[in-house]
Amino acid sequence: MRNGLSCRQDQCETIRARKGGVPVVCLTAYTYPVARLLDDHVDLLLVGDSVAMVLHGHKTTLGASLEMMIAHGQAVMRGSSKACVVVDMPAGSYETSAAQALASARRISEETGCEAVKLEGGVEVALQIAAIVTAGIPVMGHIGLQPQSVEKDGGYKIKGRTPENVAALMRDADAVAKAGAFSLVIEGTVETVAADLTRHITIPTIGIGASRDCDGQILVIDDMVGLTVDRVPKFVKEYADLRSAVADAAARYAAEVRSRTFPGPGHVFSAASDKDKA
Repeated sequence: MRNGLSCRQDQCETIRARKGGVPVVCLTAYTYPVARLLDDHVDLLLVGDSVAMVLHGHKTTLGASLEMMIAHGQAVMRGSSKACVVVDMPAGSYETSAAQALASARRISEETGCEAVKLEGGVEVALQIAAIVTAGIPVMGHIGLQPQSVEKDGGYKIKGRTPENVAALMRDADAVAKAGAFSLVIEGTVETVAADLTRHITIPTIGIGASRDCDGQILVIDDMVGLTVDRVPKFVKEYADLRSAVADAAARYAAEVRSRTFPGPGHVFSAASDKDKA
């Protein structure tokens, strides 16, 4: 059974074992059809709290709620049969205490059946990570630029540019690994520092705006396929241009509706046949 405890742990241990090997391919997914399309091509699908910005129009990830993450996690799980599915723990669901974090992680795990949860932070959330892992729920960590802390940090600031910050990142990476996380996202961090962090710890690192030396890479799916309608981050490579494709399709549809060429004969139903299907 995919949703069973042993299956979850097996999926995550497979990712853990990729340390130093073939890079781990990760993308975000928030919906059933996208999960279906990506499942054959990735090792890991992240139901990121970026969904608050990408699909719901919030300015930051702080707009994500536990209910939002669970709903999208359920949708992705319905569309995925192979990939390791990880669901983000939103801001406010884990920071207060280990007990709060465990309760939130259990709710996400039980209501979605996902393989693991992800939370942001290092030294300050080590107890939370340890409590969740001890309860049998795998955890992915996240250090470097932490979108949930963007208001506290005064914006999206690249990490690893001072000796003090590099030392703090090393402490955070150590704390996350020692607490039992099976992998670690490194976001928005100076390339050489991210590479050093990858060599420093024993669990796989997943880079986003970090280094090609990380043990894997992740991008937001809408960024990757060129569907983002606001600013596209520097670290994104667009592998398609769906903005233009969607706009062009909408324009052609609008023209055909206005000229009454759509719907055509092939898109309507005839009284003469009972074999038509909607």
